[in-house]
Amino acid sequence: MSAAIDPEMHDLRGRPVIVGAGVAGLMTALLAPEPVVLVSRGPLGDFSSSILAQGGLAASLATDDSPELHCADTLAAGGGLCDERAVRRVVEAAPEAIDRLARLGVAFDSATDGSLRLGLEAAHSRRRIVHAAGDATGRELVRALSAAVRATPSITVMEGWDVRRLLVEDGVIAGLLVAGPAGAALLATGRIVLATGGVGGLFPHTTNPLGSFGQGLALAARAGAVIADPEFVQFHPTALASGTGGALPLISEAVRGEGATLVDENGDRFLAGTPGAELAPRDVVARAVWRHRAAGHGTFLDGRHSLGASFERRFPTIDRLCREAGIDPAHQPIPVRPAAHYHMGGIAVDAEGRSTVPGLWACGEVARTGLHGANRLASNSLTEAMVSAGHVAAGIAAAAPREGISPRAAVLPPAPDVSAVRPVVARALGIVRDGETLSHAIAMLTPLATGGGAAADPALVALMMAVAARRREESRGAHFRADFPGQAVQARPSLLTLDQAFSAAADPAIQFPLARSA
Repeated sequence: MSAAIDPEMHDLRGRPVIVGAGVAGLMTALLAPEPVVLVSRGPLGDFSSSILAQGGLAASLATDDSPELHCADTLAAGGGLCDERAVRRVVEAAPEAIDRLARLGVAFDSATDGSLRLGLEAAHSRRRIVHAAGDATGRELVRALSAAVRATPSITVMEGWDVRRLLVEDGVIAGLLVAGPAGAALLATGRIVLATGGVGGLFPHTTNPLGSFGQGLALAARAGAVIADPEFVQFHPTALASGTGGALPLISEAVRGEGATLVDENGDRFLAGTPGAELAPRDVVARAVWRHRAAGHGTFLDGRHSLGASFERRFPTIDRLCREAGIDPAHQPIPVRPAAHYHMGGIAVDAEGRSTVPGLWACGEVARTGLHGANRLASNSLTEAMVSAGHVAAGIAAAAPREGISPRAAVLPPAPDVSAVRPVVARALGIVRDGETLSHAIAMLTPLATGGGAAADPALVALMMAVAARRREESRGAHFRADFPGQAVQARPSLLTLDQAFSAAADPAIQFPLARSA
């Protein structure tokens, strides 16, 4: 169906539009120095991964810590693909981001002396993780930021609207096509910020909402934006192994930070001989859990000795989730399995969050800033969202609004359906990959991505991931190739456009560029 400009939206013409109401979108809206529109698929925060986040925000706040140490840990985890300038920009601004959130009403956990309580997570050399409500940091952030957004008159909130396409004229953003309770509509604007989250919904087991299939990547790619490092997906090693699939509750890394160990059905601690053991980088732990399960073992997180009766007080959300699954974590090991958790790749952006399409910015998980590299350091993502939101808000304010924008009517694509894509992604883009399976996946995904049906956008995102994964003939960070288990000498990010992905899908000999690492 075609869409016309809704008369009720006419007054919003030309305002910057922020798509997505997780913490990245909420904070960008709050920091914008002019009236903006915030578009959310449902009530603020309800459809975001942010509200599910149990981990906290990493910041060098302790007397034995520093931005230099935080930077070094981030670079070490990133497998050679971090942009050091981006890393320094985030870690140096992290303490102020915590202060800003506290001023906005976020109730962070405190120690007995009144200072912020700092937790330890994998691959961090110091205690620097700030939490709220024990293991419900995301929910507390969304609560406080949503309340602040609703109290800000300059922010127009459109709840219950789904963005289906970005409109581009002469290579420049001209508006967006949305579907909502009253049907389809066009919203004219020359400034759009995508803050739509990750890709976990493409996988049969994920800690993300099932609707997080990479919508922002599909929107940006169809608008002509460059996508960077889409092959890098972080699998969290300890999702609660309940049910047969779908969205799985997360068992936060903070539980391992407090001494819980990974054991099998015999009580054997199968990571004991691994450097870092349970607090090794996430890709190492996730592969170890995957291999142990593949060998026929059960895998469990055992906090009985380290936490015991204090489990409920320290991790109330996880305790409730376990008990709902019939497990008492104070007295029983928790069955766990890896699940798709975080996307290190995303829309290629500069230091101010600008994409390669004029008028389009990205913030949060949907953006590839260079902070995470090949393997995100735990709890850096919420920090990145808070810091990047300030840069993006300043960027859209500095960009002159375009006058007289009148985007042409467009055809409304169908609502996306990921069900045909998940089985392909499960086989080809899991924790361990190989070229033959990736090539088979590309052959299956290409007709779906070009077909224009409900599977088109999810298939397009999965296709770009698979093409980049096949092109990367090495194992680095979260990307592990069974047929190329070694690491290349030089770390080089992958960059590709939609046209390049389709060309490489049709002819594997075509080599899209690998950019030099910054």
